Amino acid sequence: MEELAGSNVAKYEDIEGIRTQNEFGKFLRDYADETGVHVYQKASIGLLEPERNTIFIDLAHVHQFSASLYTAISLHYYRLYPYICSALQLMVLDGCSNSDHRQRLHKKQLHVAFNNHSTNSKIRELTAESVGCLVQIRGQVIRTHPVHPELSQATFVCDECGVTIRDVKQQFRYTQPSKCTNAHCLNRVRFSLDVDDSSFVDFQKIRIQEQADELPRGSIPRALDVIVRGELVERVQPGDRITLTGTLMAIPDVGMFSTPGMRADPGKGAKAKLDEGGIGGLKSLGVRELTYRLSFLCSNLQNSATTFGGQELADSVDHFALWQSMTHDEQKILKAMSEDRDIEKNLTDSIFPNIYGGDEIKVGVLLMLFGGVGKRAGKEGTTLRGDINVCLVGDPSTAKSQVLKRVEEFSPRAVYTSGKASSAAGLTAAVVKDEESMDFVIEAGALMLADNGVCCIDEFDKMDPKDQVAIHEAMEQQTISITKAGVKATLNARASILAAANPIGGRYDRSRSLKHNIQLSAPIMSRFDLFFVLIDECNEVIDFAIARRILDNHRNIRGQKLRETPYPEDDVKKYIAFARCFKPKINPAAAETLVASYKKLRLQDSNNAATSSWRITVRQLESLVRLSEALARLKCSSEVTPAHVNRAAQLLMKSIVRVEQPDVLLDEEMEQIDEFFVNEQGQGDENMDTNVPPVEPEINKHQIDPSKLKIRYDVFKHIADMLVLHMQSDQETASSEEEWSGVKSSQLVEWYLSVLESEIETEEQYHEQKTICERVIRRLTADRILVELEPGENPVLIVHPNYVVEMQ
Repeated sequence: MEELAGSNVAKYEDIEGIRTQNEFGKFLRDYADETGVHVYQKASIGLLEPERNTIFIDLAHVHQFSASLYTAISLHYYRLYPYICSALQLMVLDGCSNSDHRQRLHKKQLHVAFNNHSTNSKIRELTAESVGCLVQIRGQVIRTHPVHPELSQATFVCDECGVTIRDVKQQFRYTQPSKCTNAHCLNRVRFSLDVDDSSFVDFQKIRIQEQADELPRGSIPRALDVIVRGELVERVQPGDRITLTGTLMAIPDVGMFSTPGMRADPGKGAKAKLDEGGIGGLKSLGVRELTYRLSFLCSNLQNSATTFGGQELADSVDHFALWQSMTHDEQKILKAMSEDRDIEKNLTDSIFPNIYGGDEIKVGVLLMLFGGVGKRAGKEGTTLRGDINVCLVGDPSTAKSQVLKRVEEFSPRAVYTSGKASSAAGLTAAVVKDEESMDFVIEAGALMLADNGVCCIDEFDKMDPKDQVAIHEAMEQQTISITKAGVKATLNARASILAAANPIGGRYDRSRSLKHNIQLSAPIMSRFDLFFVLIDECNEVIDFAIARRILDNHRNIRGQKLRETPYPEDDVKKYIAFARCFKPKINPAAAETLVASYKKLRLQDSNNAATSSWRITVRQLESLVRLSEALARLKCSSEVTPAHVNRAAQLLMKSIVRVEQPDVLLDEEMEQIDEFFVNEQGQGDENMDTNVPPVEPEINKHQIDPSKLKIRYDVFKHIADMLVLHMQSDQETASSEEEWSGVKSSQLVEWYLSVLESEIETEEQYHEQKTICERVIRRLTADRILVELEPGENPVLIVHPNYVVEMQ
């Protein structure tokens, strides 16, 4: 017994560990790249700095140096990791000549981080065979815990005899020595921690879940807790898609244990199992069920959503510095793309190769990917967002969801969700209680997961009103404020929102304005920069092209043939990442053009106040600025020019103003006007014979279908412009010879029918076009565009002198 209690007991030595330590130290010293530079010997010099404690090792280099060393590390990583760190410590000590640095290195813990594993494993494939082995997995971060110091190597002092016990490794909890090292001391409980002589390491726990492409159909995504230490903390945020290299660990549920002499509470689950029956006396003896939980001990992590140069670029990166870091081939490719005159069309064709038509919609989504420039006035000034929000409204089967899915696949940080299946907490953020520490932590929602990316929300009109209100702040201020469960925080949600909505009733009614077609409130509609309406119209040419494209897609998918695109997808991603580094500024000429475009929008809005007076606000001016900056980025320009502003105004006009013009109802509205004129003429005429039957209008003799008297606004505008320009031309011709006396309504109708003579084939079409022209003239007269000089059944008309035809 005395021999066992003494210090003469031989310690167990791991022969495999010592051999791995020697071989890994040789690898660190001797490995050289193609140019003959000793990569890791050079990198180890940086570990002398106080804030550095980790060296990053490429496993491909290890395999190239020694296949046996690579196999040993892969199969027995957790057991060999202390010996690997010891090899690094010895090499750094041997290369250090400064005595102060050597003394500090004795107390400093150095770590080795491996990356670039040859095989990728799925989270679902992590089984008992993976415990202790070096594996590589992928996932998306959904929760991050705050960083706190963790006790790594502890030094204790015996309270009985004062003996110091060093290097007590902590095993998943605060672990004291089992007994005092003094052979004559019987203390097993009373120890004091020497904080100054103990070593601590930064510790953070994050939670990841399976990515959508790895998730089996119909399965719930699995989540896994990841432990990161040292320099790896605070390197990821919720929403990041990361690649992790490390080992799976089965950690005992230490909460089931208790301190010596105290009874432990086995928990609700264990209580329920113990109370079901069996031997109940074991509960009083302290017998408890031992449970385990899986965690992933991270050796290294990298952002797998790389966009350029192996890392995700932030908006703070300067484009000139990035250009200097590129290779010659990359510079050549990007320079050729920036000089392409059809860069706008080629980029949209490269991003959406399988979607036919919708060129303006594709351009709008493309500008959303480039984004504008976010601005902040002073330290506490107003923040102006640079992200562009786009809403697609249209009939079913118009490829709205396909656009959203394509953006989700293409964008490095994109989240796809459905409006009806998402709650307010799922879209913004939720406060949940941690299972271990019982503290409240914030779990990211869809908008937080899409930070610096795109949040695609399908079925946007099916969302509950309370859920729509929850994203008001995120869409304009790009923040999420939370005050619940004692947690008060303001989180970033710097994401562009791409929403898709169906009109009321499933079909877009062109006779009604946009706000009457979708079930969205005015505040949330004003937060969208672009609205695009997709209408499923019957057109033989377009239907043939769409059908051919769909059949080609089916054949290509079956035959695994990819459609050729102007640019490869990787080059497009690099170009967008490089262009987002530009910060274009508005020059004076562009500023004047912006003001003029905004005034024109407001003027047109006031002329149509009954349908869209709420739509054009100051937010649309900010939308013009953002779209102009995105177009400047598209051209890799550092300055916003009037050409960019005019293109942005054109896009805004096509996406908003055109939608606000409903179809013109020549049937119902004209009957109301007829009734109004009859009532006006009948007032005061007491001698009117009420028994005289009303004169049947001429139009009813030919039984014109009322549905044909509803024409699109652009057709109405085309006919009106034709008539007005003809009258103005006759007036200019007559003013040089004789005084202009106007033109009769019947003559105007005859001229219009003569223009359409080649298109009219039947008598029915003749009467139809004649009726439409007559009612368009009456509509223009009611709108005061045409003025009656001589009222009557066949009035003499002239154009109002202040009316100017807008040339398209």
